Amino acid sequence: MLASSASRAWAATFEEVGPQWASADIDWMSQAGKTIVLNAVQHPWTDAITPLIPHFTELTGINVDVQTQSETEYTAELPVKLGTGNPTPDVYMVWAIGQAITAGWLEPLDGFYANSQLSDASWWNDDDLFPSARSFQKWSDGIRYLMPITAESQILFINQPLLEEKGLSVPTTMDGLMDTAVALHGDDVAGIAMRAKSTGDSTWPAGGFIFSFGGAIIDLDGNVAINSPEAVAAMDAYGGLLHKAGPVGISSYQWVECLNDYMAGAVAMGCDSSNFATDIANPDKSVVAGKTVYATLPKAGDMPIKPNMWHWNAGINSSSANKDAAWLFLQWAESMPTCLLSSAAGLATPRASAWASDGFQNRFGAQAADTALSSLKAGDGDLFKATWFHPKGPQILDAFGIALNQIATGASDAKSAMDAAAAKIEADLAG
Repeated sequence: MLASSASRAWAATFEEVGPQWASADIDWMSQAGKTIVLNAVQHPWTDAITPLIPHFTELTGINVDVQTQSETEYTAELPVKLGTGNPTPDVYMVWAIGQAITAGWLEPLDGFYANSQLSDASWWNDDDLFPSARSFQKWSDGIRYLMPITAESQILFINQPLLEEKGLSVPTTMDGLMDTAVALHGDDVAGIAMRAKSTGDSTWPAGGFIFSFGGAIIDLDGNVAINSPEAVAAMDAYGGLLHKAGPVGISSYQWVECLNDYMAGAVAMGCDSSNFATDIANPDKSVVAGKTVYATLPKAGDMPIKPNMWHWNAGINSSSANKDAAWLFLQWAESMPTCLLSSAAGLATPRASAWASDGFQNRFGAQAADTALSSLKAGDGDLFKATWFHPKGPQILDAFGIALNQIATGASDAKSAMDAAAAKIEADLAG
């Protein structure tokens, strides 16, 4: 058993942890000598898994070439590469799930799970994965195409000393969130930072606002609902927060800018991924380490909160020439021993056993972990999947991103921007 401290588990040698992988009834050396290419986003998963890859190479004899990009670059360039039938990458982080599956860019995984040379079901322990993570693996045809690699939910994070200086409490309503953001806003510190760049990957936090106001982007019947009264009200609130209490230059803010400003003490609040907690708690990166309080998304009136949620997934390129080696990598990367190691670095993995470990609780922070789990349980996976799993998800989200930017910058009121987005999406879906 690995030591429970975060630093000890993270530094575990192959001699210490290797027997836990070797205990699987898997021929780990069956693809020795192969090299696979992993395409990934600059992300906490990449940061946590990359230093562990030498263990994988020692276990399997497979080399891994890790290639990373920013999320904006990645989501723009990877579909072009996959669309040409390029055999690399062999493994990649999957963003536009519906697009990737319907375009045939993902290799089905059920055959690998059933291959007794490459898999060991009892050692793998599928029940240890969160139910929402298992649901993300499967498409509407019931086939598994994806390997879940993270579990994250939308949460609020606040600079606690600034909150206390103003005699304020953590907001629990959307009206309270506005009042708190405005009260914390000043010449040197912005009240709140949230994504507002005019790209599809900026829309995730705004989606949680829409769901929590009782709306949808694409509803459960497949209809465009982005300009419903509920969605417009949500975006009016989202844009109002950034108008009244956001930082200068909000039009260019993606998650990186939001996180960096918060860690630098330049903004008092943020509302984004629970995975930020790892960097926020790192005193080498963050001036607010140990000074942050976490909370669930505030309520909009009497509506139940439905913060957005997400499991990043990885998959195998259907054109890869190294599919068995790619599968061994995926199975190793998300196995219980590897997740215990990566969670000790603060990664929110899709495994319940890793979340319960002392290493994860100590590194991520118990309050952040409790908040993230509460938000993950409150999220509506069906509403999320109706948009983000849609075969034309990229077009839908791009139109939403343009509307988001216009609302956040004051270039358009919420109703006009959302009406324009709905018209664009309707045209894309009809085309």
